[in-house]
Amino acid sequence: MSGEEEEAAKSAILENVMMGRQPADLQLRCTILDQDGDIKMISGKFKKTDLCLEHKLNPRDLRKIDSRVPNLVPTILSRKDCILVNILHIRALVKADAVLLFDTYGSVDTRLNSVFLYHLEHNLKLRSSSLPYEFRALESILASVVSALESEMVLTRHLTTGLLSELEDDIDRDKLKRLLHYSRRLSGFRNRAKLVGVALEEVLEQDEDLAAMYLTDKKLGRPRAPADHEDLEILLETFAKQVEEIENEASTMMGNVQSTQEIVELILDSNRNALLALDIKVAIVTLGVGIGSVGAALFGMNLRSHLEDKPWAFWLVTGIAVVAAGTVSVVGLSKLARLRRIGIGSGNGKYGKKGARGGWGLPVPMMGRGWRGVGKDAPRSQ
Repeated sequence: MSGEEEEAAKSAILENVMMGRQPADLQLRCTILDQDGDIKMISGKFKKTDLCLEHKLNPRDLRKIDSRVPNLVPTILSRKDCILVNILHIRALVKADAVLLFDTYGSVDTRLNSVFLYHLEHNLKLRSSSLPYEFRALESILASVVSALESEMVLTRHLTTGLLSELEDDIDRDKLKRLLHYSRRLSGFRNRAKLVGVALEEVLEQDEDLAAMYLTDKKLGRPRAPADHEDLEILLETFAKQVEEIENEASTMMGNVQSTQEIVELILDSNRNALLALDIKVAIVTLGVGIGSVGAALFGMNLRSHLEDKPWAFWLVTGIAVVAAGTVSVVGLSKLARLRRIGIGSGNGKYGKKGARGGWGLPVPMMGRGWRGVGKDAPRSQ
């Protein structure tokens, strides 16, 4: 990228950032559910100042739930009269008698949002539940988050497992490109799951925040003691364990992908070595034939050697040439075969003896490659 193109890109980014801070963006769209679990308003527009005054929030709190502001770290925050949740596709403000769901800009999974809204309505309308209103809303939010992670994990596992099975039968460039793409996808997914787990663990470590999340009791004038939060702790720990299982499964899949990549590299290295060995064999045979043809070249110089009158001279020279060519070829091929039999940790042979030419049976030129522990970090003899 040239200097002018770089400056133009910086100007465009700065313009987009400044446009995102214009007064026209001082509004948020949200869906409101009342204390009975019914939808009171869908995608209504509210000024940020009105939301801050009504719900006793600071302007910086709204940045956590504004999807137009880049914020990739999941958070669950406890405020005076509400709980702020920003996890994956959900931006929500939970109160003791209402839930505000902020529209997620750029979201393409409308089915996931529809299922979440349906589950949230159903859960809020349950009168037989022992959980208060805000915990039922929080349970629906976390259940939707875990479901989103599980569905993405199932899809990624299906794609990755199928590709790994295909690589067992055949290796080509397209499959290797797909393997790289799936590896990056798995890495990003594991990081997202890990961040969700970290957000839940951070909340579980704060006793005061857990006690402050009992909004119904606080509204009724029965604030909880900092250590009195068993119900909420059990709820959060349940989802934290599920997220941890998903993260472990993603880590296992990444390990399988990395192992496959290593095996593919070994196979490609083996094929490359086989081609190099074939090239060396051809060179050795060519050398033998060239040495055998020296005699024909010498006798073809039209110089008298007094052997042209001998009836056995032709067979003698031919035999010597064939023997010389065969000897050179056999000796060269046998040395090549002996070198190829040398392995790591071999106890005999010129290079197989520990400390003879390099560490652990490898010749000195191979010791600087630093490949998977066999190289500059490998143990050397003193």
